[in-house]
Amino acid sequence: MKTVILIGALGKMGQAALTGLSKHKVITAGRSGDVDHIVDITSEQSITELYEKVGHFDAVVNTVGLCEYETFADMSEAQWMSTIMSKMMGQINLVRIGQKYIADGGSFTLISGILNVKPIPFAIADATTSGAIDTFAKCVSLEMPRGTRINVVNPTVLEEAWDVYGEMMPGFQPVPGKLVGKAFERSVDGFITGEVIIVDA
Repeated sequence: MKTVILIGALGKMGQAALTGLSKHKVITAGRSGDVDHIVDITSEQSITELYEKVGHFDAVVNTVGLCEYETFADMSEAQWMSTIMSKMMGQINLVRIGQKYIADGGSFTLISGILNVKPIPFAIADATTSGAIDTFAKCVSLEMPRGTRINVVNPTVLEEAWDVYGEMMPGFQPVPGKLVGKAFERSVDGFITGEVIIVDA
């Protein structure tokens, strides 16, 4: 049994990840709600406090990253920076800071998203930062200390979230959360590193 910090545990993607972590001790975290620890991944101090409060842990699974949606022509710098500081730098900082705290041979699993492979209108910031996270994991895996692994789960839209996102994603086939949960399980329990695990129909 591993001790896994699951960030974004109350969201639909977090609940999907949880289905793949049933054999482990899961410590939940998020910006609000009934979780074990409150964390804001856009704050280095908040991330550091999370790791120090938890103490020993073997894996970090992140399922959150705020993205702004707008056409490229109308996307402001503030909207770009909001997405970059959460979806990109927030996740990079989880690893950058977390590498000092995680157990030897531990793992980080980040989240990107299918829109950097299958773009849709209004999602340029999401697609760009998802692509950055995919690249980050592939490259930083070569530099991770103490046998630590890192992977990314890149899923399409969940069946459980289709009522929210379906209208903006015509022609996409949603997948069940449990299938995405298997991708998180593979990342945490396998030996792969530097991989982008795409979950698509």
